[in-house]
Order: sequence, then structure tokens, then C-alpha cells
Amino acid sequence: MARGINQKYKLLYLIKIFETMTDDEHSLTMSEIIAELDKYGVSAERKSLYDDIETLRTFGYDIVGDDSKRYYSYFLANREFELPELKMLVDSVSASRFITEKKSKSLIKKLEGFTSTYNAGKLERQVLVSDRVKTMNESIYINVDIIHTAISEDSQIRFKYYKFTPSKELEYKRDGEFYYVSPWALIWNDENYYLVAYDSEDEKIKHFRVDKMNKMCLVDAKREGAKEFKSTDVSEYSGQIFGMYSGKMQRVKMEFDNDLAGVVIDKLGKDVNIIKKGAKKFVVSENIRVSNQFFGWIFGLGTGAQIIGPQSVVDAMNEELKKRLK
Repeated sequence: MARGINQKYKLLYLIKIFETMTDDEHSLTMSEIIAELDKYGVSAERKSLYDDIETLRTFGYDIVGDDSKRYYSYFLANREFELPELKMLVDSVSASRFITEKKSKSLIKKLEGFTSTYNAGKLERQVLVSDRVKTMNESIYINVDIIHTAISEDSQIRFKYYKFTPSKELEYKRDGEFYYVSPWALIWNDENYYLVAYDSEDEKIKHFRVDKMNKMCLVDAKREGAKEFKSTDVSEYSGQIFGMYSGKMQRVKMEFDNDLAGVVIDKLGKDVNIIKKGAKKFVVSENIRVSNQFFGWIFGLGTGAQIIGPQSVVDAMNEELKKRLK
């Protein structure tokens, strides 16, 4: 564009220069600011820039003058996101199994836009925090949006549900037929998104892994299962400690060595009721959805952890161990 046309975007270019080229450790002199504006085809004089900077300050931009160097300079101090906050967000995106590798890179690149080019480099190095398994379903973000839309519009959805075979091939359940359900809630559990929905064909509430769905769309039909959902404790789903696995919810009594207190609190929560038992052990009673996932956790803690009641759960654990020995 011609220089005269660009001139009317002077304040916008000035904001961009401060956002991308300055931070607490990097500032620009007035001469450098004039030179950067010139690259955008914008001419500026010192006097007008003083007014422009004051206008940006009045609008809320924290532009600070720095007289600690040989020449007086300026930088943008406070931002919408501070660098430690961006690092935390980048770590969360990078570590999340729910977000695909492709989407992770895209989101991190967008987060870099909230800081200077100098600090963006620091965020790029943060990306290497995790080398963990990521979901492979790129349509998961579309699925979540469709589910939210269906809930707000009181509409049913349909989708195909799949699993992977040992040969790593995608295999549809129900021989590839569509599932028709009424969505009622989305729950984040065990690093995965789950849909809680009413299946009118089976006449009950079910949950589905969102990243195992594809070919999803809205259905021109009102949701069903309002009565069943109202009587369902959704917090029970979201509060399930050992994943979204089937199993009877029971009050389980467990005994642990004292040095496992941190592990128990990390898993069961800080509100867990710990009762000391002698000098070296403590006992915990907690509502647990008893499953192989739960037994595996107890077994993984070694001889310092054991189930002591009720007897039915103790027997179930022993039977599971016998199966493993075979």
C-alpha cells in the first residue's frame, strides 16, 4: 500500500512494534521506533510519537520509559499474559493427551503471539517438555463443538464409534452402524473427554470417549432421557478416581504404610480421611468404583498397601491375582 494510505494505521503498527519487539529486557529508542514504522511505510516525527505513546497509555497499554541505558528507550511492560503464565499454558498443551500433535503445535504458535519475539523463542524450547502419547483423532475439536451445540439446542447427535485392532487398524463398533444418542454432559476424566448421553435404544445413560467418535453430526430430533439424566449423579462420573471404567461403587477400607501418604493424597484428594494405625501405618475408607484399574493401583504400591474390607472386595482382589498367576 502507498505510504499515505498506511499512515492512517500508524497507531496499530506502533502497538504491533511494542508487542513483538519489546519486553522487560528489550526496549527501543525513539529513533529505532521511527525506523521500524518506516518499514511499514509510515512516517513519524518525535513530537507526534510522544503524543501517540501517551494515547496508547491512556487506552491501557503499559508502555514504560527506560532511562537506565545510554539512550532513553521504551518497552511494553504488562501484557494480557505474563511469560510464566504462557509457559504454563504451553506445558499444559504439550503434555495433554487429548490434544493432537498437530493441534498442539498450532496452539503453541498462537500462544507465542501473546509475547515478544524474544520470549517466543523461550516458549519454543518449552515445547520439548513432553514425549507422550497423543490422540490421533483430528476431528475431536469439531466433535466437542457439535456436542456443545446439541446440548444448547436440545438436539440429538449421531456418530460412529471405533476401537483399534492389534494391527493398529480402525475398527467400527456395531459393524459401522451409527449411534443415535441424546447428549447431556461433557466430562474431563483421566486425561480424556467423555460424553454422557442417553441411549434411547438401550434406555439408559452411557458414556463415550469423544476421541473415539467420528462422522458426528446433529440430528433433527429433540433430546430424550431428561428423567433418567436428572436421577443420574453426573458428579459421580466426573469424580471417578480410577477412570471411566464399569464397576460397582463401594466403600472400600484400605491400609497403607506411612511413607505412602503422599501417594494416597495425590490419588484420593486432600480431603481423604486418614486414620493412624499404630506408628507405621494408616487406614483410609473411600467410595471406590471397584474395577481392575483400582486393583492394579493397589498392586502397584507393593506390600505397603492392601485392601482390608469389605470381604467381597478382598476376595475379588485375590481372585484377580490368581488369574494373573495363571
